Amino acid sequence: MAEQQPPFDSEQYKHTQRAQWNKDGAAWRRWNPTLDAWYGEATRLMLELAHIAPGQRILDVAAGAGEPAVSAAAQVGPGGYVLATDISEGIMEQARQVAGALGLGQVETRVMDGEQLTLPADAFDAVLCRLGLMYMPRPLIALREWRRVLKPGGRVAVLVFSTADRNDWGALPASIIRRRARLPAPVVGQPGPFSLGAPGVLEGFFRQAGFANPEVHALPAPHRMGSAEEYVRVAREAFGGLNAMMAHLPAPEQESIWNEIAAAMGRFESPGGFEVGGECLLVAATK
Repeated sequence: MAEQQPPFDSEQYKHTQRAQWNKDGAAWRRWNPTLDAWYGEATRLMLELAHIAPGQRILDVAAGAGEPAVSAAAQVGPGGYVLATDISEGIMEQARQVAGALGLGQVETRVMDGEQLTLPADAFDAVLCRLGLMYMPRPLIALREWRRVLKPGGRVAVLVFSTADRNDWGALPASIIRRRARLPAPVVGQPGPFSLGAPGVLEGFFRQAGFANPEVHALPAPHRMGSAEEYVRVAREAFGGLNAMMAHLPAPEQESIWNEIAAAMGRFESPGGFEVGGECLLVAATK
């Protein structure tokens, strides 16, 4: 008989996500240069498909430590406006500091649930969400909210990870943790890094939300570092979800799991360095 899964509590899940990012936000910011190397090209195309232009008003949902809000701010210029939002007050403080250090006065930060925007309708020229929607319990409701706040003719651009088999950077460590911590397999329909990656899933949500003719692009996003050891350091510090999966285990067991992950990731090393596969899906559409 299959193991009975406990009921999914979306509010408790959001509380856990908020706490996790309050804890890990500084590390995410610290590794921003590495993250930009991995996702920078996808971010550039994301802004292009969102038709970002000088003077526009842009909403960045699940903005993390400031991207793509900062890149969007550079394109809208001082006459534009970018509102960066996230469910975590801790990581919003990181984004505020990043924008301030760059002198981007057109960037405002606010703590906000991406599924429940406290914003007026028809207020933004574009909505962006980089690597955030797949962690939201109700992606259809989120997309409907984003469509609501868009001006007629406004654009939305969303970046998510594709499927686990195309993202060994995260799927391999997660599989080791699940086995060692005796965790059940991910449940279809619940949030997670690869929950929107299967063919047609995200496009279907866009259509249900009222967007016509969403365009879908599969983008390679290899994760490169000098060595597997360096990569595992990034994962330990910045990928809070992996740590959360084994938080209930004793510290020595967690350390043992990380050692096994490091050994497994060694297969992606070569004389030229470390490179593990990754793939994102970029979907853009018009209101």
